[in-house]
Amino acid sequence: MSRAAPVSPHRAMAEGRPSQARLYLLLTLMVLFWSVNFIIGKYALDRLPAFFVFGMRTFLAGAFIWPVYFWQRYRAPERTQWTRREGLWLLLLGICGVPLNQLFFVVGLSRTSVSHAAIGVAMSPILVLALASMIGQERLSARKLLGMMLALAGVAAVEMGRSNGHGVTFTGDFCIFLSSLILSVFTVIGKRVSSRHGGITMFTFAYVGGGLMVLPLTLWEASRFPIAQVSLAAWLSVIYMAIFPAVVSYLLYYYALTYTTASRVSVFQCFQPVLAILLAIVFLDERATAPLVTGGIVVLTGVSITERT
Repeated sequence: MSRAAPVSPHRAMAEGRPSQARLYLLLTLMVLFWSVNFIIGKYALDRLPAFFVFGMRTFLAGAFIWPVYFWQRYRAPERTQWTRREGLWLLLLGICGVPLNQLFFVVGLSRTSVSHAAIGVAMSPILVLALASMIGQERLSARKLLGMMLALAGVAAVEMGRSNGHGVTFTGDFCIFLSSLILSVFTVIGKRVSSRHGGITMFTFAYVGGGLMVLPLTLWEASRFPIAQVSLAAWLSVIYMAIFPAVVSYLLYYYALTYTTASRVSVFQCFQPVLAILLAIVFLDERATAPLVTGGIVVLTGVSITERT
């Protein structure tokens, strides 16, 4: 596995690069924000309709990332310049990728357990590799194929041991899979676009465009639900989902990739499902069944094998 050379604090300051300690702290926060999102999301979905949560999350994420985009436009204008054709492509790619991914994630999370959702999301690197190999972006080696097969076997073990406790349903698990699949397609197809325009521009088009597109649906859902009776905690949960996992974590992700290897970042990402499951056991009283633990370990092992370079 390729590793970036350690950066001393003095040298990092001289080069304007973060120290290893600061970089690892930011990556830890990224994983924490994503993991807590499962628990916060479950809380919000127990009190609000799934489509309303999805719409508000997308719209608020767009409102939050908008000033970040203009800040980047001031600091690095070359990363925010785009032609009309590129703008239409960014908008189409973003709307088809991010909001749809969020829609299936929210609907899936409302119909399955946090543990199952976390393992389903952990499959994203496998799906990215499979799609990238299909279109020739990456070469599928024997080691990576072994990792893919292990991950799929782990998912099969989890599904075969699926119980109806804690609201676990096949529909929910399948929606989580679709969420990961859509994000993987977005990642593979948008690779060239992201290298040209950067993550901030891509997600600005995705969240702002997607938020405006689903605004009528969001308002319609609000008219059918007693919004005035929603607690402050539920509103804060939706705001958290819009800001920290949807925007801040992705900014931290792209920032980390600027100063370290993708393989090192992926190591931190592997902790996300583990932490999410532990949080679900503590706060949501979910049970760590033998098929769940076994399948989860096999999935993470497979993902780790495919992510090693």
